[in-house]
Amino acid sequence: MRIFDPHIHMTSRTTDDYEAMYAAGVRALVEPSFWLGQPRTSPASFRDYFDSLLGWEPFRAAQYGIAHHCTIALNPKEANDPRCRPVLGELPRYLVKDNVVAVGEIGYDSMTPAEDAALAVQLQLAADHGLPALVHTPHRDKLAGLRRTLDVVRESGLAPDRVLVDHLNETTVKEARDSGCWLGFSVYPDTKMDEVRMVEILRTYGTGQVLVNSAADWGKSDPLKTRKVGDLMLAEGFDEDDVDQVLWRNPVAFYGLSGRLNLDVTGTEPTHEGNSVLRGAPSDPHEADTGSGSPVRVPAAEA
Repeated sequence: MRIFDPHIHMTSRTTDDYEAMYAAGVRALVEPSFWLGQPRTSPASFRDYFDSLLGWEPFRAAQYGIAHHCTIALNPKEANDPRCRPVLGELPRYLVKDNVVAVGEIGYDSMTPAEDAALAVQLQLAADHGLPALVHTPHRDKLAGLRRTLDVVRESGLAPDRVLVDHLNETTVKEARDSGCWLGFSVYPDTKMDEVRMVEILRTYGTGQVLVNSAADWGKSDPLKTRKVGDLMLAEGFDEDDVDQVLWRNPVAFYGLSGRLNLDVTGTEPTHEGNSVLRGAPSDPHEADTGSGSPVRVPAAEA
């Protein structure tokens, strides 16, 4: 089973997660820029964060055989903070980078006028840069939030089939599907969707334009939820082609709209700007730096 997690926040995860994800079949992922929990106080902190999504995280992922891409944006929650909003003017310098495959996460948290304005600006930036957009629907008042989201999308210069509407559930999936947007579902241990509900939605609405993600972050979450959805799909009568469409071909098709998706993982330098994922001397001499530019850590063999 090959897996592309289209929405996961690896900045919040450890290298153990990368190793477990590879063993479960994850070969590619997209990391959207998001709220870190601790509020940022200036655009400078965003710049450092964006730089890490374009440098350190792809380096870490490659050590474990996983292709890493990202999306860049001012997230909905911090769109309400006047200290953060000036970063909107700095986004164009990042949206031209090769590893950036969409504008996101954008959308709504509390459905404020400031969020309206940030969403409209960033949808236009996506259109201007030839990128798709990853849109976060609010965790509260989900149907109202979806309808407001779709209204702004319709008013924008970005076609619905270049928009991924994420964090959907049973109350929002039909209207989202009818809009022509791509459909995103975050599968969590206790909140949002779970595997059983996700499989039922796939049974009802089909596998077309559906992306399943773990959205794993610093909270209670599970970076292996994509694999668990695939396993349950097979147990419930879906075939391997169905699973491959949902967990691989659909995210490849959506993020491929950027023209920048590169799923090859080649040998990496042993360090990134002088830093390694290793701590101390390796116990296995085969994991040591050979000076040849080979990966710091060799992933487990393909199953």
